[in-house]
Amino acid sequence: MTDMSDTFPVRLDVTSPDGLDVDLADDFDVDPDASEFDPEAEPESTLALFEGDRGGLSLPQRKALVVLMKNRFVSATQRPNEWRVIREDPEPIRARLNDMFLDLHIDYRYEVAFKRQAVSETGGREFPTLLHDTAYNREETILLVFLRHRFQSEQNAGHDVVTVVEDDLVAQVASFRPASDKDLHGGKRAAQNAVKNLIKADVLMETNDPGRLRISPVIAVLLPLPKLHELWEWLVNENSDNPVTVDAPLDEDVETPQDYLTPRDEEVTA
Repeated sequence: MTDMSDTFPVRLDVTSPDGLDVDLADDFDVDPDASEFDPEAEPESTLALFEGDRGGLSLPQRKALVVLMKNRFVSATQRPNEWRVIREDPEPIRARLNDMFLDLHIDYRYEVAFKRQAVSETGGREFPTLLHDTAYNREETILLVFLRHRFQSEQNAGHDVVTVVEDDLVAQVASFRPASDKDLHGGKRAAQNAVKNLIKADVLMETNDPGRLRISPVIAVLLPLPKLHELWEWLVNENSDNPVTVDAPLDEDVETPQDYLTPRDEEVTA
């Protein structure tokens, strides 16, 4: 960040007692072509990074805001620098998002920050939106449920880093293939594409071990337990002739309702 002091090049013209105009510019070694000083003009921001810059964010804050706008979320795991900036002073960034009818949500437990479309307090006003809807397909949904279950189970066992084998993910999708679906090759290709899409979305992270992927903590924000239970029931009934109500796949205390990522928070409209 460049710290610029407030300087005002001026030209001072006064009238002498004899009625003669006296130019004091040379005496003060001031640029004679500079504009006159306006005492009511706002001083340039000490945060200015380019000519005419009136921004109120520091360089690190601006970078964090850009990353947040371009991506679905900012996490400590994938983007530690931007996460630290947002965590330490979120209000200036929240204010900039609010100007665009967006709101900032921070999950300190899983160290994830994300933006959401602002909603009118009365619910009767539709704000312009920069975000567009992006829905997960069937294979991606299956993987999200599996990854959330795996992540929570490993976390409960005391493992901070949770990894999975890519082939296991493909097999997990195959286990939900309807009996009537005989296209094994097409099903495998769809599952592999779903894995690639979740890597692109930063839900899965590649490791130094080929074929092994790390599950990002953001999965817990994507799928809080009530939502996970809802999707689990849907997946079970998708493969059953007799719809049933199933128990949650995780045996733990139910989380209190909280803000979580939704398809609308996917990305900014081009």
